Amino acid sequence: MADYHSPTVVQRNIPAVDITPLERLILDLVFDAEIEECGIYYHSWCGLNDVVTLSVEDLRTACAASHEQGESSIGNHVIALLARYDADAGGDPPDDIDVDLTGSDSGWDQMFGDIVRRSAAINEIVVTTAFTCTKMRPDGFGGSVMLITADAIRYRSTTEIL
Repeated sequence: MADYHSPTVVQRNIPAVDITPLERLILDLVFDAEIEECGIYYHSWCGLNDVVTLSVEDLRTACAASHEQGESSIGNHVIALLARYDADAGGDPPDDIDVDLTGSDSGWDQMFGDIVRRSAAINEIVVTTAFTCTKMRPDGFGGSVMLITADAIRYRSTTEIL
């Protein structure tokens, strides 16, 4: 069986003050995170987590703590998830919620866009990914680059470039 991997690096380190508590909670599960002198370095050695599971209480706390930093795409998404959770809770509700980040308005790329819009220190974030495979499969190799600014998210894969 072939194993596909997508090692990813986020270039530039992001100042912790520019990230809301909710974004930090989620981004630290999507990526591996290292706190460095000049900010948080996000990366992943094998690929990103597109669905993260968090406790309802952690989500409520992070959402409330993030409110004063303004509206965000992930904040709106989580508020809707919590409202649906509260409406469907019933007698024995689960303690956790799955946060699906594959939607076009609630992904990690949108979070980075929100961070760039709020930041006084950074004006763009570049996310570079390599596509690798443990077997020599024609569809198992390549890469992509994503440029995230306050106004746009631009993406190209090696397949698109060719």
